[in-house]
Amino acid sequence: MARAMLEYTKTVLQKVSFDAKLFSKELKKAISRLLPNEIEELKVWLQHFINDKPELKQSLIYLKA
Repeated sequence: MARAMLEYTKTVLQKVSFDAKLFSKELKKAISRLLPNEIEELKVWLQHFINDKPELKQSLIYLKA
């Protein structure tokens, strides 16, 4: 079940990546719901996903907290 939540989170983030504000909001929600090891996995995925999307890089601040 937990793995499903991580995959669902990735799907949602991909779908809202057109709007940096909405992306940040969904990322904050995801961080509050995922397990610590899933958050680490999400960090790695995000590094690759936003590599060519500079407008989304500001959302990485939520992963530093």
